[in-house]
Amino acid sequence: MAKVTLITHTPDPEKIIAAAAKLCYSASSPQTLLDGLTPEKTEKFLTMLSELGHESPIEHVSFTFGIEGVSRSLLAQITRHRIASYSVQSQRYVREKDFDYVTPPEIAAIPEALALYEKTMAEIGNAYDQLAAILKKKHTASLMEEGLSEKAALSKAEKMAIEDARFVLPNACDTQMVVTMNARSLMNFFRHRCCNRAQWEIREVAYQMLELVYEVAPTLFKYAGAPCVRGACPEGKMTCGKAAQVRAYDAMRKGNTGK
Repeated sequence: MAKVTLITHTPDPEKIIAAAAKLCYSASSPQTLLDGLTPEKTEKFLTMLSELGHESPIEHVSFTFGIEGVSRSLLAQITRHRIASYSVQSQRYVREKDFDYVTPPEIAAIPEALALYEKTMAEIGNAYDQLAAILKKKHTASLMEEGLSEKAALSKAEKMAIEDARFVLPNACDTQMVVTMNARSLMNFFRHRCCNRAQWEIREVAYQMLELVYEVAPTLFKYAGAPCVRGACPEGKMTCGKAAQVRAYDAMRKGNTGK
């Protein structure tokens, strides 16, 4: 199951954004931007930015997350959000011994489907181990012929073997990553991935991320989420038609933070 942790973030993010906005709308110098920024004035600046749709000041703060227990399928989706930084556990350098995998809820709900799914994962795991062993044996022999000691050859051959053996691993294979986004990029991420039409796994990850940042910056992320949380659905004929349910779900998730 996906687990998201907020590792770190820009200190006092709402005040930093308010200070940046203050420079845009007043004669203040950079040296005095934080002067007089009470919590009330900070909230007023953020509300004004939200109403005006002025998003550039919110790029000055960023949030770094640890994400684990997710599939390689999710990795392919989340990295489409390009204004972000990603560090992902490598299958080239980390051996997937008895690899963990993500099971879709729809498969888990049907005993027959679950049995077939788990059998397939076990078969893939066996194939991966066998391929890695065959390749390692071949590479070890070649490297020793080139003059490497047995110990050095075995170590290098292991890395060479799993680099190719990983090609049989499935989208379901578990991975973990560190992700950093600025607040503007996060807003865009939430608009797309908190939507009811988003794939179930990335939607859950998005809401865990939203809960964490909402607790730190509730005014900033008050209306973050699917577009229908604040206004009309932009999906046209592709709409899920469940805006009221989405708003209720969003309120419930944000309510979990106690803010």
